[in-house]
Amino acid sequence: MDQTADVTNRKMIHLTEPAIDRVRKLLLERDLRNHALRVFVSGGGCSGLQYGMGLVDQIDENDLHFQFEDIDVVIDPVSISYMSGSTIDYVDDLMGGGFRIDNPRALASCRCGNSFRTEETSRAKSTANNCQC
Repeated sequence: MDQTADVTNRKMIHLTEPAIDRVRKLLLERDLRNHALRVFVSGGGCSGLQYGMGLVDQIDENDLHFQFEDIDVVIDPVSISYMSGSTIDYVDDLMGGGFRIDNPRALASCRCGNSFRTEETSRAKSTANNCQC
């Protein structure tokens, strides 16, 4: 990947140092060499959309590929349309550890931060504030 593409990619999505460190640790603990972090958006959750992540060894032809140090991140084109400009962080505090996504496109988020709503999804479906997290 050339430097120009890397600069463009970092504007689309960003992984913080704690997130990079956590993914690296998970890959080592599970002995998953040559795997990438897949980040995606799917329908569901109390706000209409929800984030998902997984460690994968298969990259689809249409996936967008981002690299942060030695960590590969892949996102499908539909998901990046909801997540462009997002920052993925890893936080370990008294409430427990976990990945957190700061998404500038999210108009509203569930208390747990795993579910969100955008302007587009707000127009498509009005959701009540019935978060169960």
